[in-house]
Amino acid sequence: MTIRFAAPRSSIRNRMDEVEVHQAIALPANDNGTRHASETMLHAALRHFAQHGLAAANHASKQAQDARDAGDEQAYAWWLDICRALDRRMAGRLEKGDASDLQIKAN
Repeated sequence: MTIRFAAPRSSIRNRMDEVEVHQAIALPANDNGTRHASETMLHAALRHFAQHGLAAANHASKQAQDARDAGDEQAYAWWLDICRALDRRMAGRLEKGDASDLQIKAN
């Protein structure tokens, strides 16, 4: 069976004009924000992920909660940054104090 492609005849523009091209090129390829983790933090997050697998972000958020409850701000910031490197949304909810739905139920 042969397949025949027939381009639709419509007024849909399939090219960008020069101004749009320059605007698109000016955008950064990675636009996740301006905050970048340090090499040390990325290394720690990767080691944490290697140790805990897909549950690493949950484990890091639990460690951050425990540190915050204990009043250890330095440990809280460390674990929050690890959690942020693994799961930005979970870390955002943890920072806002909405920790009720952070932990995924394990079987």
